[in-house]
Amino acid sequence: MDDDTSDEVFTDLKTRNIGAWGVAQIAAGTGLAVYAMWVGILQPGFRKVPLKLQVPYIPASKAQVENVMTLLRGRKGGLADLGSGDGRIVLEAYQKGFTPAVGYELNPWLVRLARFHAWRAGHHGKVSYRREDLWKVNLTECKNVTVFLAPSVLSLLQQKLQAELPDDALVVAGRFPFPDWTPCRTEGHGVDRAWAYSMQALKQHSLKENDMLTVTNSNNEQTKETGST
Repeated sequence: MDDDTSDEVFTDLKTRNIGAWGVAQIAAGTGLAVYAMWVGILQPGFRKVPLKLQVPYIPASKAQVENVMTLLRGRKGGLADLGSGDGRIVLEAYQKGFTPAVGYELNPWLVRLARFHAWRAGHHGKVSYRREDLWKVNLTECKNVTVFLAPSVLSLLQQKLQAELPDDALVVAGRFPFPDWTPCRTEGHGVDRAWAYSMQALKQHSLKENDMLTVTNSNNEQTKETGST
């Protein structure tokens, strides 16, 4: 991810008017005092704070949700949303036919808020929100994964996803792209953009890079042996 993309998103987070309901949800998810501290003190130095503070709860916009769903169009099976927040991605995925649709979120207040949204939409018991650490979730059978996380977290998450997900899995990131991956498709513009990543393409690329590295190392060893004789 280039600096322009990152700066564009952070600028939008500072200036976007999220409205009274958005503030209420943030307050429910993080605590009003914490949110006020983040806006007034931590936000200007967002990229300098410790890792655990770099994922504040910001509700996904309607456009962001629509772009994520567009990239998932034509896909089937279950969906896992890592860091599911207020649950709107999971709920929308279920309404688009993804089942089971599961959200993983550590914040208990956000889990409760997500379950309230599901109940209000008439889908209580049809979607699942689990208070679990995304790093401990077994993803070996997940075919569709969505994430709305900060770049520093995405850079660490890449290895887990590539190691655990099956080849036919699709990962969709909203708000920020994965820093070291090349997307197979994108949808939307500016801060509402979403990125889709094919695990099969990513794994094939990694294999090619490993093969090239092996050949390079072998050639270097041969050069050293030739030079020493």
